[in-house]
Parts: sequence; structure tokens; C-alpha cells
Amino acid sequence: MSRVDNYLEDLSTTNPREDKRRIEQTKGGLLKDSYRWILEQLDFQQWRDDIQRSLLWIKGDPGKGKTMLLCGIIDEMSRIKDVAVPLSYFFCQATDSRLNNATAVLRGLIYLLIDQQPSLISHVQKRYDQGGKNPFEDPSLQSGAYLIIDALDECETDLPLLLDLITQNTPRFPSVKWLVSSRNKPDIEARLRLDHTQQIRLSLELNEELFLIGREIRAKATGTFLWVALVLTELELVESWDVLAVLREMPPALKPLYHRMIQQIDQLKRNDPKFCYHILSTMILAYRPLHLLELGSLSSLPEEVSKSSNHITKVVNKCGSFLTIRASIVFFIHQSVKDYLFEDVHDKFFSSGIETYHYTIFSRSLQVMLKAPGISIDQVKQPDPDPLGAARYSCLYWVNHLLDCNTRGIADNDLKDSGSVYSILYESFLFWLEALSLMKSVSDGITMIKKLESLQFDESPKLHAIIYDARRFAIYNRSVIEQAPLRSYCSALIFSPEQSIVRVAFEKYIPSWVQRMPIVQAHWSAALQTLEGHSGRVTSVAFSPDGTQVVSGSGDMTVRLWDAVTGAPLQTLEGHFGEVTSVAFSLDGTQVISGSWDKTNLLEYII
Repeated sequence: MSRVDNYLEDLSTTNPREDKRRIEQTKGGLLKDSYRWILEQLDFQQWRDDIQRSLLWIKGDPGKGKTMLLCGIIDEMSRIKDVAVPLSYFFCQATDSRLNNATAVLRGLIYLLIDQQPSLISHVQKRYDQGGKNPFEDPSLQSGAYLIIDALDECETDLPLLLDLITQNTPRFPSVKWLVSSRNKPDIEARLRLDHTQQIRLSLELNEELFLIGREIRAKATGTFLWVALVLTELELVESWDVLAVLREMPPALKPLYHRMIQQIDQLKRNDPKFCYHILSTMILAYRPLHLLELGSLSSLPEEVSKSSNHITKVVNKCGSFLTIRASIVFFIHQSVKDYLFEDVHDKFFSSGIETYHYTIFSRSLQVMLKAPGISIDQVKQPDPDPLGAARYSCLYWVNHLLDCNTRGIADNDLKDSGSVYSILYESFLFWLEALSLMKSVSDGITMIKKLESLQFDESPKLHAIIYDARRFAIYNRSVIEQAPLRSYCSALIFSPEQSIVRVAFEKYIPSWVQRMPIVQAHWSAALQTLEGHSGRVTSVAFSPDGTQVVSGSGDMTVRLWDAVTGAPLQTLEGHFGEVTSVAFSLDGTQVISGSWDKTNLLEYII
């Protein structure tokens, strides 16, 4: 693998090209008539051709077709653009943690830039990986670049910083052209600070007449592409002579159409409506899209349905067009669907209170994890069937649902010394850690334990004690368990304090070939964890202002960032040519400054 390939693999957590292909497949394919109108639109042409117009903001209400419009623009520009001018893009998605933050956006854009022009790596790696202030300020980009970002409103982390970066760079580097889309949100408009001499705003509400999809459809869709896609999907099942009659029965606009889909679910036979509501209520509360097996294990479906991917697929397909399946992962067809189900028909899904349904997901998560103890490392090599297929979501989010459901004290009994949380930790804690290691999520597990520890346990001293001990055990052994999951049962246990609750509870799992136990202390020491990674002596250490990160400088000429809660390495900053002697955070925690024997100070952004 080349140096560029290695860098690209480390740089991005997702491939924007694959994301674009997934979006198009999920939405039923790209219709040329839905986007070609913009190629003749004056605002678009000015942005594309006028060097002074470097930012185009396309805005519109949910379902107006912004995402598919940008997919079409990317295809057209990829076909006709100058090969010397790179085109990079990113699709934000609120429900996917890989796609909903500013860091991921920048990584994705730079990923495609380097993939098209490998010569950029020498500049971008230095400016971006070391936190350069302007990651797109580079001699190799003087001929220009097109940078496209879809759904800014779904960038949930550090959106203001991303918008500031865009607005600060557009006047300075007019040859780098930005095209962004979002819902009609005043905060985004305020941040973009539109200067009409350089920036263009295009509202889809003012261009509805340009959607050439038939008179009847255009009249009812009011320019909403999602409405068109949903209606066309339903019309596929209609005989040709009935199309117009059925189309006239369709209600205009999205919400009435969603209401009609709910009515169609209610009219299904036997238990189908109940099964659909089980599926939809789970999807509404889930923190991310779910695998079919995860959805089956977390929903209140009968066992004969929940254990079969084929059966779950049939139920999902009965849920109107609210959901879609791609590569065995279930998604909402659009964010507006989830908004509608949660806000407009909330009582239909959560008649007993939303906390009750969070509790159901929490309790079923515990059941799922208890059913699959001790997953072998060898099983990781057998992805089909995935031994953790049904348990992945439960392992990562059971604590979140516990906290969500306990706002009304629903889980009080589970948080007692004899409750289910104590049982899961005392009986299955190491199995859970092993599963998290297989999923490369041990640090997430430590964060979850920390959330548990923040609860009040005045009447549950045993539960408080095991949560404390579990956190110490996980933090102390994090690096070992991440590298080899099965070490949880040997080295992690035998080197833990003799009176560690986790060690006592799982001592029977220590392998029989361990004949002589090492001499260890009785209780946990004051030392919380050891941060390893530097190859030279550590010369300076500092906490971030909010206490969530640690920065260290070393004789190995690097600066490293760590998560203060989990101990996980976050970032390595390189650039000095001598020993780093001092490090410090800025007051807002977004930058790090370091001093070195090479007689330089480096001020670097944290990504």
C-alpha cells in the first residue's frame, strides 16, 4: 500500500463517493429531470463561471430535493469540469455519527481532494493533521477547487466553526468555490453572513415551477422531491389505467401523505399494524440506523419474527414507505419522516409515555447481552452470520436508554443493589468488554460507565461500588483489551487488585494454564491510568480548560492529545524538529501551542 493510500485510509472514516451512491440507491435513483433545470439557472451559472461569486447556498424546506439536486450537480460537474480543478463533496447525516460533525466534513473533503491530486498530500498533511488554520490554503489549489457540502443543518457538532471557516475563506480564496445546502434555518443564514457581491442564495421555494415531473404531480408536490419519490414508489404497484385516479386520491404535501401512510398501516390485516408500530417506535428512539437483527432484538416483536432477518424485512416493508433497507441496515427514508412520527403522531407510538419505551429498549438490551456471553475472538473472522449482529446496538446504547427512561423513576428498581444493572455488571461485565473490543468501542464503554457513575446511589452502595470498580478496571486495562479481547480473562484479571470486585466476580474465568499468580496490591491505587504512545521522554503535560482532554509534549518531537476520561489517543501533532519542551491549550480548548528546542512555537488547531 502506498503512502497516499495509507494516509487516505487513516484520514477519513467514510468515503463520500460511497455515501453518495448509498443516498441515490436509498432514494430510488437519480432522475435527470429533477436537477437539470438548475444548470440553466442564472444564480448557478454565476456561481460556476464568475470568479467573484465563490459561495452558493441552496436552501429549502424538508423534502424539497436538496440532496438529490446536489447529487445531480456533482455528476454534471464531474463530467464537464476541467480535470485540473478538483471536485470534492460531503453529505451530512444527523443519524450517523460518522457524518454529523465538522471534523468528518473536513476529513471527507480533504480525502477526495488528495484522492484526485496525490501531490496535495505534502501540503495538506502538514496543514490539516497539525491543525492548520486554513486547510484549503495551498499552492496546489491556486487553479481552483469545487467544494460541495449537503445538509449543513444535519452537522450537529461544531457547525458554527465550519460555517466560520467557509465565510472566512471565500473572500480570501475566490478560486475555491463552495456550494452548500441546508434547510431554511436563520442561524445558518446569520453565520454565512451573505455578501451579495460574492455569495449567492438560491431558494428552492422560488423555483418549484422548474420541477418537470408532470402537471398533476407538480400541482400536489409543491416542489417537494420526496413527495414525488414516495408517490412514484406507490404508483409502481398500480395498473397503468388506474394511475391518474390513484394520483388524484393522493393528498398534497408531505404531512398529509405521511398521514395517509399511517392510515394504510392501520388497515393492514391481523397483527401487522402492531408489528409495524413496534418497528417504527424503536427506530424513532434509536440513536442510529439499526441492523435488521438489532431491530428484531430491540423491538417487541414475537420471537418467531424477531430472530429471522427475512421476517423482519417483511415487517419493515409493510411500514408504508417510512423505512428503507440497504445492506441489511434500516434507515428512515428522510429526516422529515422521523420528525413527523415523533412530533405529529407521538401519542400513536408512545401512548404510555416515551420513558416506558426507552425502558423497553434498555431491558431488552440487557437480555440480548446476557444471551451472548464470551464471544470468541475466532468468531470475528466469520462475518456471516455476525455473532454480534443482534447485540451491537445494545452493547453501545443500553446506558443511554436507561438514562432516558429514568427521568420519571421508571428504572429505580433496576438501579438497586439487587437490580438488573448490578446483575449485568457482576455477571457479564467482561463479556460486554470483550464485545466492545471486537467492535473497537472500548472507549465508548468507559464513557458509558462514567455516565452510570454520575447517578445517585445513596441507597445502593453495592451498585455504586461495582460501577466504580468496573470503571477502574476498564480504564486500567483499556489498551490491553483493545489489542486482544480475550486478555480480559487473563492478564487483565490477574494484574488487577486482589480485592477488585470484577476480579473476584470473574476469577473462575482465569485460564487454568496460569499456574502462578503475580503479587498485586489489594485495592486500586490513586493512579487512574497510564497514557502510552510517546517514544521519548515526556517533557510537558496539560489539561484542556474543560478537563476532557490531555495534551503532552515529548522528546520524540511530537505533541499528543488524549481523551482524559477514557485514555484513548485522539491525535498526534507533528512539525517540530527538536524536543518539545512545553505545551498548553487555548482558553476555548480549540487550539494547542507547543514550544521546542528547534526554536519554534507551533499553534495548531485540534480536529
